[in-house]
Amino acid sequence: MMAPESIPSSLESKKNRWSHALRAMLAHPLTRGLDLDDPATTERRRQIIRSKGLLKRIYSQWYGMIQAGLGENGPILELGSGGGFMSESINGLIPSEVFFCKNVAVIADAMALPFAPASLRAIVMVDVLHHIPDVRKFFNEADRCLRQGGAILMVEPWVSRWSKLIYTKLHHEPFLPQAAEWSFPSRGPLSGANGALPWILVERDRAVFERDFPQFEISTVQPIMPFQYLVSGGISMRSLGPGWSFHFWRILEAILHPWMKDWGMFAFIAFRKRVPISEAFRITSAYETRTGLLL
Repeated sequence: MMAPESIPSSLESKKNRWSHALRAMLAHPLTRGLDLDDPATTERRRQIIRSKGLLKRIYSQWYGMIQAGLGENGPILELGSGGGFMSESINGLIPSEVFFCKNVAVIADAMALPFAPASLRAIVMVDVLHHIPDVRKFFNEADRCLRQGGAILMVEPWVSRWSKLIYTKLHHEPFLPQAAEWSFPSRGPLSGANGALPWILVERDRAVFERDFPQFEISTVQPIMPFQYLVSGGISMRSLGPGWSFHFWRILEAILHPWMKDWGMFAFIAFRKRVPISEAFRITSAYETRTGLLL
């Protein structure tokens, strides 16, 4: 007779086998069996994004959200550019990757950025922050490289009731909302990850982030997109819907907007580097003098 304590583990084993079988069945043929940390995988993913109509429109939508959050003119660094096409949507973008890829201008480690102090007006990324092994080092580097008033803009995985089910059952990356630390072992540039890390920073541990990085304001946290990306198959699975279904899913998600906290699979997140009070006063006084408002 099976011991009572072995029943839960047996059920969990069956669930895991079902998840692995489903992922294998849905795996995109271009990436099946490839090493995640091989630059060739990133090149293949670039092909996939461009070839899947629904997925390409999703990326364009994300790029539009990022572009809307940008400020004045100046260099913009994109981290993890290899598979995407953000440089075609945003002028002045510097595409970078952690290894050599086509269409990348700079090889850059997010924890040791090769840029001069106060040289960037923004750092942008899609699905990158949760791959950075030590985000404290990244935010220290961002503080050094960004101008006052500069921005960090990103689209990242999010933690919700719905996303927990999808990311833990259908996705290959670790998704650990319960992780005590903001860091994880660096196994490789893409294989190392915690998909829940952005949520941990700006939701669960927000007070800790604001205490440790007071120079950054968390200005926007907008959960989005419970279905579109899933139906598109993303960059690793086969598409479950045609490109023309984009508007249907977008309308459905707009209807669900009030409940995105429970349904969102991603989030648009914006950080702003605060302008010191003394500098803000100087800028205001200069403006008033120039416009004749200062008596």
